[in-house]
Amino acid sequence: MAASSVHFKVSNGDMTLLQTGDGHYIVVDINIRAAADDPDDGAPDVAKQLKERLSRDDEGRLYVDAFLLTHPDADHCRGLEKHFHLGPLDQWKKADDKIVIREMWSSPIIFRRASRNHSLCADAKAWAAEARRRVREFRANGYAYDGNRIKILGEDINGKTDDLTEVLVVGGDVFQTIRGVTDNTFSAHLLAPLLADDDEEADFLSKNNSSVVINISLGKTDLQNPSFYLLGGDAEVGIWEKLWGKYGDDPTQFQYDVLIAPHHCSWHSLSWDSWSDFGEDAEVSEDARSALGQPMPGALIIASSKEIKDDDSDPPCIRAEREYRSILKPVNGKFTCLGEHVGDAPLEFEITSSGGPKQKDRKVTSNLTAPVILGLAGAAAGSSSALGAQPFKHG
Repeated sequence: MAASSVHFKVSNGDMTLLQTGDGHYIVVDINIRAAADDPDDGAPDVAKQLKERLSRDDEGRLYVDAFLLTHPDADHCRGLEKHFHLGPLDQWKKADDKIVIREMWSSPIIFRRASRNHSLCADAKAWAAEARRRVREFRANGYAYDGNRIKILGEDINGKTDDLTEVLVVGGDVFQTIRGVTDNTFSAHLLAPLLADDDEEADFLSKNNSSVVINISLGKTDLQNPSFYLLGGDAEVGIWEKLWGKYGDDPTQFQYDVLIAPHHCSWHSLSWDSWSDFGEDAEVSEDARSALGQPMPGALIIASSKEIKDDDSDPPCIRAEREYRSILKPVNGKFTCLGEHVGDAPLEFEITSSGGPKQKDRKVTSNLTAPVILGLAGAAAGSSSALGAQPFKHG
Protein backbone atom coordinates (compact mmCIF):
# COMPACT_ATOMS: atom_id res chain seq x y z
CA MET A 1 0.00 0.00 0.00
CA ALA A 2 1.39 3.39 -0.97
CA ALA A 3 2.06 5.88 1.78
CA SER A 4 0.54 9.27 1.04
CA SER A 5 -0.51 12.64 2.36
CA VAL A 6 -3.60 14.72 1.62
CA HIS A 7 -3.76 18.45 2.38
CA PHE A 8 -7.28 19.86 2.39
CA LYS A 9 -8.33 23.39 1.43
CA VAL A 10 -9.74 24.80 4.67
CA SER A 11 -8.82 28.51 4.40
CA ASN A 12 -6.94 29.64 7.54
CA GLY A 13 -6.88 26.30 9.34
CA ASP A 14 -5.18 22.92 9.20
CA MET A 15 -6.43 19.56 8.00
CA THR A 16 -4.07 16.80 6.84
CA LEU A 17 -4.55 13.07 6.24
CA LEU A 18 -1.48 10.83 6.31
CA GLN A 19 -1.52 7.20 5.25
CA THR A 20 1.41 4.99 6.18
CA GLY A 21 2.87 2.26 4.00
CA ASP A 22 1.34 -0.28 6.40
CA GLY A 23 -2.09 1.24 5.77
CA HIS A 24 -2.70 3.29 8.90
CA TYR A 25 -4.70 6.52 8.55
CA ILE A 26 -3.60 9.53 10.64
CA VAL A 27 -5.59 12.77 10.69
CA VAL A 28 -3.74 15.87 11.87
CA ASP A 29 -6.21 18.61 12.87
CA ILE A 30 -9.49 19.41 11.12
CA ASN A 31 -11.28 22.60 10.10
CA ILE A 32 -14.65 21.52 8.73
CA ARG A 33 -16.52 24.83 8.56
CA ALA A 34 -20.28 25.24 8.35
CA ALA A 35 -19.74 26.56 4.83
CA ALA A 36 -18.06 23.27 3.89
CA ASP A 37 -21.14 21.37 5.11
CA ASP A 38 -23.54 23.62 3.18
CA PRO A 39 -24.24 22.27 -0.32
CA ASP A 40 -25.27 25.77 -1.42
CA ASP A 41 -21.94 27.28 -0.38
CA GLY A 42 -18.86 27.27 -2.58
CA ALA A 43 -16.45 26.07 0.14
CA PRO A 44 -14.89 22.64 -0.53
CA ASP A 45 -16.76 19.77 1.14
CA VAL A 46 -13.69 18.57 3.03
CA ALA A 47 -15.69 16.19 5.23
CA LYS A 48 -16.86 14.31 2.15
CA GLN A 49 -13.35 14.40 0.69
CA LEU A 50 -11.96 12.91 3.90
CA LYS A 51 -14.60 10.19 4.17
CA GLU A 52 -14.06 9.14 0.56
CA ARG A 53 -10.43 8.37 1.40
CA LEU A 54 -11.07 6.30 4.54
CA SER A 55 -11.88 2.62 4.97
CA ARG A 56 -14.62 0.89 6.98
CA ASP A 57 -14.08 -1.75 9.63
CA ASP A 58 -15.90 -5.07 9.90
CA GLU A 59 -18.86 -3.31 11.50
CA GLY A 60 -19.18 -0.87 8.60
CA ARG A 61 -17.74 2.06 10.56
CA LEU A 62 -15.51 4.65 8.91
CA TYR A 63 -12.36 5.08 10.96
CA VAL A 64 -9.03 6.80 11.36
CA ASP A 65 -6.33 4.89 13.19
CA ALA A 66 -5.06 8.04 14.89
CA PHE A 67 -6.17 11.65 15.24
CA LEU A 68 -3.50 14.15 16.27
CA LEU A 69 -4.74 17.49 17.59
CA THR A 70 -1.84 19.96 17.63
CA HIS A 71 -3.72 22.46 19.85
CA PRO A 72 -7.35 23.33 20.65
CA ASP A 73 -8.02 26.40 18.52
CA ALA A 74 -11.28 26.23 16.59
CA ASP A 75 -9.55 26.25 13.20
CA HIS A 76 -7.77 23.02 14.17
CA CYS A 77 -10.71 21.06 15.63
CA ARG A 78 -13.83 22.59 14.03
CA GLY A 79 -16.37 19.93 13.01
CA LEU A 80 -15.22 17.33 15.54
CA GLU A 81 -18.58 16.71 17.23
CA LYS A 82 -20.50 16.70 13.96
CA HIS A 83 -18.30 14.33 12.01
CA PHE A 84 -16.43 12.14 14.54
CA HIS A 85 -17.80 9.64 17.02
CA LEU A 86 -17.07 10.52 20.64
CA GLY A 87 -17.82 8.21 23.56
CA PRO A 88 -17.80 4.41 23.94
CA LEU A 89 -17.68 2.51 20.67
CA ASP A 90 -20.89 0.60 21.44
CA GLN A 91 -22.74 3.94 21.25
CA TRP A 92 -21.81 4.45 17.58
CA LYS A 93 -24.93 4.83 15.42
CA LYS A 94 -25.15 3.69 11.84
CA ALA A 95 -27.62 6.47 11.01
CA ASP A 96 -25.09 9.13 12.03
CA ASP A 97 -22.21 7.37 10.24
CA LYS A 98 -19.58 9.33 12.16
CA ILE A 99 -15.87 8.55 11.88
CA VAL A 100 -14.41 6.40 14.65
CA ILE A 101 -11.14 7.59 16.22
CA ARG A 102 -9.34 4.39 17.10
CA GLU A 103 -6.58 6.24 18.94
CA MET A 104 -6.42 9.89 20.05
CA TRP A 105 -3.05 11.64 20.13
CA SER A 106 -3.49 14.44 22.62
CA SER A 107 -1.41 16.72 24.82
CA PRO A 108 -2.91 17.53 28.23
CA ILE A 109 -0.65 20.54 28.72
CA ILE A 110 -2.15 22.43 25.79
CA PHE A 111 -5.60 22.23 27.36
CA ARG A 112 -4.33 23.22 30.80
CA ARG A 113 -2.64 26.32 29.38
CA ALA A 114 -5.39 27.17 26.93
CA SER A 115 -8.21 26.93 29.45
CA ARG A 116 -6.36 29.20 31.88
CA ASN A 117 -6.04 32.13 29.48
CA HIS A 118 -8.26 31.29 26.52
CA SER A 119 -11.88 30.19 26.11
CA LEU A 120 -12.24 26.80 24.46
CA CYS A 121 -14.73 26.29 21.65
CA ALA A 122 -17.33 23.53 21.90
CA ASP A 123 -15.33 21.13 19.75
CA ALA A 124 -12.20 21.67 21.85
CA LYS A 125 -14.18 21.00 25.03
CA ALA A 126 -15.58 17.83 23.43
CA TRP A 127 -12.05 16.67 22.54
CA ALA A 128 -10.84 17.32 26.10
CA ALA A 129 -13.80 15.41 27.58
CA GLU A 130 -13.19 12.44 25.28
CA ALA A 131 -9.48 12.44 26.12
CA ARG A 132 -10.28 12.39 29.84
CA ARG A 133 -12.74 9.53 29.30
CA ARG A 134 -10.10 7.47 27.53
CA VAL A 135 -7.52 8.19 30.23
CA ARG A 136 -10.02 7.01 32.86
CA GLU A 137 -10.60 3.82 30.88
CA PHE A 138 -6.88 3.13 30.69
CA ARG A 139 -6.34 3.82 34.38
CA ALA A 140 -9.23 1.55 35.30
CA ASN A 141 -8.18 -1.37 33.10
CA GLY A 142 -4.49 -0.94 32.35
CA TYR A 143 -5.17 -1.42 28.65
CA ALA A 144 -7.48 -0.11 25.91
CA TYR A 145 -9.09 -1.32 22.72
CA ASP A 146 -9.78 0.62 19.51
CA GLY A 147 -12.15 3.47 20.23
CA ASN A 148 -10.79 3.85 23.76
CA ARG A 149 -7.10 4.22 22.95
CA ILE A 150 -5.13 7.38 23.68
CA LYS A 151 -1.50 8.40 23.25
CA ILE A 152 -0.41 11.24 25.54
CA LEU A 153 2.02 13.60 23.80
CA GLY A 154 4.19 15.30 26.39
CA GLU A 155 4.23 15.20 30.17
CA ASP A 156 1.70 17.08 32.27
CA ILE A 157 2.61 19.20 35.28
CA ASN A 158 3.09 17.96 38.86
CA GLY A 159 3.51 14.32 37.84
CA LYS A 160 -0.07 14.01 36.60
CA THR A 161 1.00 11.65 33.81
CA ASP A 162 3.53 9.61 35.81
CA ASP A 163 1.16 6.61 35.97
CA LEU A 164 0.54 6.67 32.21
CA THR A 165 4.00 5.61 31.03
CA GLU A 166 2.61 2.93 28.68
CA VAL A 167 0.71 5.55 26.67
CA LEU A 168 2.98 8.54 27.30
CA VAL A 169 5.45 9.99 24.79
CA VAL A 170 7.94 12.30 26.49
CA GLY A 171 9.18 15.34 24.57
CA GLY A 172 12.27 14.36 22.57
CA ASP A 173 11.20 10.72 22.20
CA VAL A 174 10.59 8.82 18.96
CA PHE A 175 7.69 6.40 18.58
CA GLN A 176 6.62 3.96 15.85
CA THR A 177 3.41 2.55 17.30
CA ILE A 178 -0.11 3.30 16.08
CA ARG A 179 -3.00 1.84 18.11
CA GLY A 180 -0.54 -0.37 19.96
CA VAL A 181 1.06 -1.87 16.84
CA THR A 182 4.53 -1.10 15.48
CA ASP A 183 4.33 0.38 11.99
CA ASN A 184 7.63 -0.19 10.20
CA THR A 185 6.81 2.47 7.60
CA PHE A 186 6.25 5.20 10.19
CA SER A 187 8.22 7.07 12.82
CA ALA A 188 7.48 10.25 14.77
CA HIS A 189 9.83 12.47 16.75
CA LEU A 190 8.00 14.57 19.34
CA LEU A 191 9.75 17.94 19.68
CA ALA A 192 7.13 19.86 21.68
CA PRO A 193 5.17 20.84 23.77
CA LEU A 194 7.79 21.78 26.35
CA LEU A 195 7.29 21.82 30.09
CA ALA A 196 7.65 25.23 31.71
CA ASP A 197 10.51 25.84 34.16
CA ASP A 198 8.64 28.51 36.14
CA ASP A 199 5.39 30.52 36.24
CA GLU A 200 6.74 33.24 33.95
CA GLU A 201 7.66 30.71 31.31
CA ALA A 202 4.29 29.00 31.78
CA ASP A 203 2.58 32.25 30.78
CA PHE A 204 4.78 32.43 27.67
CA LEU A 205 3.99 28.83 26.76
CA SER A 206 0.23 29.26 26.84
CA LYS A 207 -2.00 28.60 23.83
CA ASN A 208 -0.14 28.68 20.48
CA ASN A 209 3.28 28.08 21.99
CA SER A 210 2.06 24.85 23.54
CA SER A 211 1.27 23.40 20.11
CA VAL A 212 2.47 19.90 19.38
CA VAL A 213 5.56 20.07 17.17
CA ILE A 214 6.34 16.74 15.56
CA ASN A 215 8.50 15.42 12.73
CA ILE A 216 6.90 12.40 11.06
CA SER A 217 8.77 9.95 8.81
CA LEU A 218 6.82 8.04 6.18
CA GLY A 219 8.20 5.26 4.01
CA LYS A 220 6.63 3.30 1.19
CA THR A 221 7.61 -0.14 2.52
CA ASP A 222 10.13 0.68 5.28
CA LEU A 223 12.19 3.64 6.49
CA GLN A 224 15.20 3.19 4.21
CA ASN A 225 14.36 6.37 2.27
CA PRO A 226 11.65 8.12 4.27
CA SER A 227 9.87 11.36 3.55
CA PHE A 228 9.80 13.79 6.46
CA TYR A 229 6.80 15.91 7.44
CA LEU A 230 7.44 18.71 9.95
CA LEU A 231 4.21 19.84 11.63
CA GLY A 232 3.99 22.60 14.22
CA GLY A 233 0.40 23.75 14.65
CA ASP A 234 0.43 27.45 15.55
CA ALA A 235 3.84 27.45 17.28
CA GLU A 236 5.27 30.96 17.25
CA VAL A 237 8.79 32.36 17.12
CA GLY A 238 9.66 31.81 20.78
CA ILE A 239 9.02 28.07 20.66
CA TRP A 240 11.07 27.64 17.47
CA GLU A 241 13.93 29.52 19.15
CA LYS A 242 13.70 27.23 22.19
CA LEU A 243 13.60 24.12 20.02
CA TRP A 244 16.64 25.28 18.06
CA GLY A 245 18.44 25.89 21.34
CA LYS A 246 17.56 22.37 22.48
CA TYR A 247 18.13 20.40 19.27
CA GLY A 248 20.15 22.74 17.05
CA ASP A 249 23.39 20.80 17.55
CA ASP A 250 21.80 18.17 15.31
CA PRO A 251 19.85 20.07 12.61
CA THR A 252 18.63 16.77 11.13
CA GLN A 253 16.00 16.80 13.87
CA PHE A 254 14.24 19.53 11.85
CA GLN A 255 14.86 18.36 8.28
CA TYR A 256 11.79 17.97 6.11
CA ASP A 257 10.51 17.08 2.68
CA VAL A 258 7.22 18.76 3.57
CA LEU A 259 6.71 21.57 6.07
CA ILE A 260 3.24 22.81 6.96
CA ALA A 261 4.06 26.49 7.49
CA PRO A 262 3.23 27.17 11.17
CA HIS A 263 0.14 29.20 12.03
CA HIS A 264 -1.05 29.37 8.43
CA CYS A 265 2.09 31.11 7.16
CA SER A 266 2.17 33.67 9.96
CA TRP A 267 5.06 36.09 10.35
CA HIS A 268 4.84 35.48 14.13
CA SER A 269 6.54 32.11 13.66
CA LEU A 270 9.64 33.79 12.24
CA SER A 271 9.86 37.11 14.06
CA TRP A 272 9.08 38.91 17.32
CA ASP A 273 8.24 42.05 15.33
CA SER A 274 4.70 42.70 14.18
CA TRP A 275 4.41 42.77 10.40
CA SER A 276 1.62 45.37 10.50
CA ASP A 277 3.67 47.62 12.82
CA PHE A 278 7.18 47.24 11.41
CA GLY A 279 6.60 46.22 7.79
CA GLU A 280 9.85 45.64 5.92
CA ASP A 281 11.82 46.73 9.02
CA ALA A 282 10.62 43.64 10.89
CA GLU A 283 13.59 41.44 11.75
CA VAL A 284 13.78 37.68 11.31
CA SER A 285 14.78 35.56 14.30
CA GLU A 286 17.83 33.66 13.10
CA ASP A 287 17.23 30.77 15.51
CA ALA A 288 13.59 30.37 14.49
CA ARG A 289 14.57 30.58 10.84
CA SER A 290 17.24 27.94 11.42
CA ALA A 291 14.71 25.56 12.98
CA LEU A 292 12.32 26.09 10.07
CA GLY A 293 15.10 26.27 7.51
CA GLN A 294 16.23 22.64 7.17
CA PRO A 295 14.65 21.53 3.87
CA MET A 296 15.72 18.43 2.00
CA PRO A 297 16.47 18.73 -1.75
CA GLY A 298 13.26 19.56 -3.61
CA ALA A 299 11.32 20.13 -0.37
CA LEU A 300 7.82 21.61 -0.27
CA ILE A 301 6.43 24.20 2.13
CA ILE A 302 2.63 24.32 2.27
CA ALA A 303 0.67 27.30 3.55
CA SER A 304 -2.66 25.95 4.80
CA SER A 305 -4.32 29.33 4.51
CA LYS A 306 -6.45 31.61 2.43
CA GLU A 307 -4.89 33.45 -0.51
CA ILE A 308 -1.73 35.34 0.46
CA LYS A 309 -1.96 39.00 -0.48
CA ASP A 310 0.62 41.79 -0.47
CA ASP A 311 -0.92 43.68 2.44
CA ASP A 312 -0.72 43.98 6.23
CA SER A 313 -2.64 40.75 6.82
CA ASP A 314 -1.15 38.14 9.16
CA PRO A 315 -1.84 35.25 8.89
CA PRO A 316 -1.13 34.58 6.15
CA CYS A 317 1.71 37.03 5.64
CA ILE A 318 3.40 37.93 2.37
CA ARG A 319 6.71 38.50 4.18
CA ALA A 320 6.57 35.00 5.66
CA GLU A 321 5.96 33.60 2.19
CA ARG A 322 9.05 35.43 0.90
CA GLU A 323 11.13 34.07 3.76
CA TYR A 324 10.01 30.51 3.11
CA ARG A 325 10.75 30.89 -0.60
CA SER A 326 14.22 32.08 0.36
CA ILE A 327 14.69 29.00 2.54
CA LEU A 328 13.68 26.75 -0.35
CA LYS A 329 15.74 28.41 -3.08
CA PRO A 330 19.08 26.64 -2.34
CA VAL A 331 17.39 23.21 -2.54
CA ASN A 332 15.18 23.98 -5.56
CA GLY A 333 12.10 23.56 -3.39
CA LYS A 334 8.56 24.76 -3.93
CA PHE A 335 6.20 26.94 -1.88
CA THR A 336 2.48 26.47 -2.35
CA CYS A 337 -0.59 28.07 -0.78
CA LEU A 338 -3.64 25.83 -0.65
CA GLY A 339 -5.97 28.82 -0.84
CA GLU A 340 -4.54 29.79 -4.22
CA HIS A 341 -5.13 26.46 -5.94
CA VAL A 342 -7.88 26.36 -8.53
CA GLY A 343 -10.82 24.11 -7.68
CA ASP A 344 -11.88 22.27 -4.56
CA ALA A 345 -9.65 19.20 -4.70
CA PRO A 346 -7.03 18.77 -1.98
CA LEU A 347 -3.32 18.56 -2.68
CA GLU A 348 -2.13 14.94 -2.60
CA PHE A 349 1.27 13.26 -2.54
CA GLU A 350 2.45 9.69 -2.82
CA ILE A 351 5.57 8.58 -0.97
CA THR A 352 8.04 7.01 -3.38
CA SER A 353 10.50 4.22 -2.63
CA SER A 354 13.41 6.43 -3.76
CA GLY A 355 12.56 9.15 -1.25
CA GLY A 356 10.61 12.37 -1.62
CA PRO A 357 6.83 12.75 -2.04
CA LYS A 358 5.49 12.82 -5.59
CA GLN A 359 2.44 14.96 -6.29
CA LYS A 360 -0.55 13.06 -7.59
CA ASP A 361 -2.69 14.16 -10.51
CA ARG A 362 -5.07 16.81 -9.28
CA LYS A 363 -8.61 16.88 -10.63
CA VAL A 364 -9.82 20.45 -10.91
CA THR A 365 -13.46 20.79 -9.86
CA SER A 366 -14.23 24.33 -10.89
CA ASN A 367 -16.05 26.20 -13.62
CA LEU A 368 -12.73 27.77 -14.53
CA THR A 369 -10.60 26.06 -17.15
CA ALA A 370 -7.21 25.10 -15.72
CA PRO A 371 -4.55 22.50 -16.41
CA VAL A 372 -4.06 19.54 -14.11
CA ILE A 373 -1.10 20.22 -11.85
CA LEU A 374 1.57 17.56 -11.68
CA GLY A 375 4.99 17.80 -10.14
CA LEU A 376 7.47 16.55 -7.59
CA ALA A 377 7.92 17.72 -4.04
CA GLY A 378 11.19 15.83 -3.97
CA ALA A 379 12.44 16.97 -7.35
CA ALA A 380 15.79 15.31 -6.95
CA ALA A 381 15.67 11.53 -7.20
CA GLY A 382 16.50 9.97 -3.88
CA SER A 383 16.20 13.33 -2.14
CA SER A 384 16.12 11.75 1.32
CA SER A 385 18.91 9.23 0.72
CA ALA A 386 21.35 11.23 2.83
CA LEU A 387 19.33 10.27 5.89
CA GLY A 388 20.31 6.64 5.73
CA ALA A 389 18.20 3.81 7.09
CA GLN A 390 17.50 5.25 10.53
CA PRO A 391 14.47 7.17 11.72
CA PHE A 392 15.03 10.29 13.82
CA LYS A 393 17.37 9.94 16.77
CA HIS A 394 16.37 10.84 20.28
CA GLY A 395 17.06 14.45 21.21
